[in-house]
Amino acid sequence: MTRTLRIIVILIVLAAAMGAVLYATSSRQNGAEARFRTAQVTKGDLQITISATGTVQPEELVDVGAQVAGKIVSFGKDDSGKVIDYGSSVEVGTVLARIDDELFAADVAQAEAQLAQARAGLERTEADLLQLQARLDQATRDWSRARKLGPSEALSQSAYDAALSAYEVARANVTVGRAAIVQSSSGVAQAEASLRKARQNLAYCTIKSPVKGVIIDRRVNIGQTVVASLNAPSLFLIAKDLRRLQVWVAVNEADIGNIHPDQRVVFTVDAFPEETFEGTVGKVRLNATLTQNVVSYIVEVNTDNASGRLLPYLTANTRFIAEERHDVLLVPNAALRWTPQSPGRGGERQAGAGARSMAQSVKPEVPALESSSLATLWIPRGGDARPVKVRRGASDGLWSEVSGEEIREGMEVVIGEQLAEDRSGSSSIVNPFAPQNPWRPRTASRPGEGQAR
Repeated sequence: MTRTLRIIVILIVLAAAMGAVLYATSSRQNGAEARFRTAQVTKGDLQITISATGTVQPEELVDVGAQVAGKIVSFGKDDSGKVIDYGSSVEVGTVLARIDDELFAADVAQAEAQLAQARAGLERTEADLLQLQARLDQATRDWSRARKLGPSEALSQSAYDAALSAYEVARANVTVGRAAIVQSSSGVAQAEASLRKARQNLAYCTIKSPVKGVIIDRRVNIGQTVVASLNAPSLFLIAKDLRRLQVWVAVNEADIGNIHPDQRVVFTVDAFPEETFEGTVGKVRLNATLTQNVVSYIVEVNTDNASGRLLPYLTANTRFIAEERHDVLLVPNAALRWTPQSPGRGGERQAGAGARSMAQSVKPEVPALESSSLATLWIPRGGDARPVKVRRGASDGLWSEVSGEEIREGMEVVIGEQLAEDRSGSSSIVNPFAPQNPWRPRTASRPGEGQAR
């Protein structure tokens, strides 16, 4: 290679190196500010919640059954004159249905006849006792005269013995007569009990509402035969008061320790997705259930349904308010997770490396009830980002509470780096399927971040 050719190659290499340096310097000066995606530190409220799914239930249910067997012949009517059906309002004593009572009416007639016979028998034994008592009186008088005379020429020994025997027999007969009365009285009582039982069975043929409420379920039809054996067949299900409802929520064992009575609860139902309902924890049932090796407890949440909008057995998406923070500094969790992918520039290189190791220890969050640890936020400065140590508080999974001497409301913090295409001016593509948290804290609007809910 000639000397001239070597010189040309060296000049070309030097020119390329100088161009790269100039390009990097220009990019740093003109586009460094745009390589970071930032968000503002805001002040607002934070809710730490436990999410679970439950079912809306009436506060008190009454299962009305049949105590006798027979065929349903008719249904009753409610106060408006309509036949009892789903949703009918009933009062105490309202006739719900009638069972064929022909056999039970015959049992009542038979029991009445047996009672009349028993009473007649009692009257006869009472009359017999009067006769026996009269004979006893006669025998007593004869015996008194015989005892005064004694065995003598006026009264033979045989007559004396006969008087004594007659007296003793008459006294025994009276005792027998009194026992017969007791027996007849017991027969009357037994007949009366049989009559009451027959009449009660006859009354059971008319199914009446034991409470005031609303018919939730009707489980029989006219012509259907119900058989009452060991268990009473269920005919109607009545909700006692639909103005007071409960939500039965299955809470995982990992969260049950943060549930307590009178705790505030908010929930939504699919029937009214835009409306939020409130309630309070009533009690935690201790009979846990095991499903696929997952232990859960049923928590009863009491709620007011005076408006009547909630219906029984709706699925409720509940959130137990475990903790609330008011008027605190908040940052997106992405700001706490972000760390530079390469060492910082200039004077930030050593500080960035030390803070990076701390930021990398912060793992992606799930909603936490209580966490307080050191973390690092990155503040954009020129073309670089400097670390700021903060104390991290509670988090709802999307926002976290932070505090520190250097952190202020309105301060910009780095939440990520823009792609090269974004820095060159082209619009970035937003993933429409990215998960969004509907329970964002209520804060003031921020430039570029929108209004937090």
